Amino acid sequence: MDRRRLPPLNALRAFEAAARHMNFTRAADELSVTPGAVSQQIQNLEDYIGAALFKRTPRGLLLTDAAQTALPALREAFDRLGEAASLLTAAVDGRRVTVTAAPSFAAKWLVPRLGRFEAVHPEVDVWLSAGMELVDFAQGEVDVAIRYGSGRYTGLESIRLMNETVIPVASPGLLADKPLESIDDLANHTLLHDGSPDADESCPDWSMWLAARGIKGVDGGRGPRFNQSSLVIEAAMNGRGVALAKRALAQADIDAGKLVAPLQIVTDVDFAYYVVHPKAKGRLTQVKAFVKWLTGEAALHEASLATIDAGAGI
Repeated sequence: MDRRRLPPLNALRAFEAAARHMNFTRAADELSVTPGAVSQQIQNLEDYIGAALFKRTPRGLLLTDAAQTALPALREAFDRLGEAASLLTAAVDGRRVTVTAAPSFAAKWLVPRLGRFEAVHPEVDVWLSAGMELVDFAQGEVDVAIRYGSGRYTGLESIRLMNETVIPVASPGLLADKPLESIDDLANHTLLHDGSPDADESCPDWSMWLAARGIKGVDGGRGPRFNQSSLVIEAAMNGRGVALAKRALAQADIDAGKLVAPLQIVTDVDFAYYVVHPKAKGRLTQVKAFVKWLTGEAALHEASLATIDAGAGI
């Protein structure tokens, strides 16, 4: 059989949707057709291949052995088709790169630097979407993601941008009224908590941080909690208390004098920031340019921190 002679695409789409939902009605809703149309398309596909795809039982649908064998490859094929379609669109409109990142990273680290990318690549527009959900690259709407995690992203290319650490920070005005010269002085301060849903077990909260240093006179569970890292940093800048902040996100405010790190205690965490994209997306000119620029910015950031730490004896 000619490998290019394929069953009708609509029939394959109907089968994949019905197999995923194990329900013709839900598949019809997804495809915006009637259940009868889904049933007819699947019948056409069964006639084409000469074998049944579903077993209809009193308890519902079951896949036949043939269907179970073919389904993973079919799903991969639809993912590849979606990727190819997005590449066609991106290749036509090479002026745009669509990027997604967590809100705090986008606001505190990426956005302040984007002007430098625009200066060297005025022909490319960056479309930035900030959100905590993991993007589905198969939809083709996003070219590049910046993720905070372990670096293990199956089926995607990932490049480590930079490591992360945490450091206690506060506003200069707060410390003028209440000095923070030793860890014990934290008993006189409100502790601000970063409750962002990053799921990094190696990143300490205040209770873990204090326990690791044998401090018993400070209640590490008390104080306001914020669901975004940028919010806890903003609260610290406004004199609300002392934050245990992600340093990559707080360093610009430290450099600007809006925050200080009086204890100079930096704690490493296991997670890091990664730039992630499908392999095919990496062939796009605008994606290559953005990733090259981004990794360069991250290298400059880490080199700057190393210089600061060396000068402070950290």
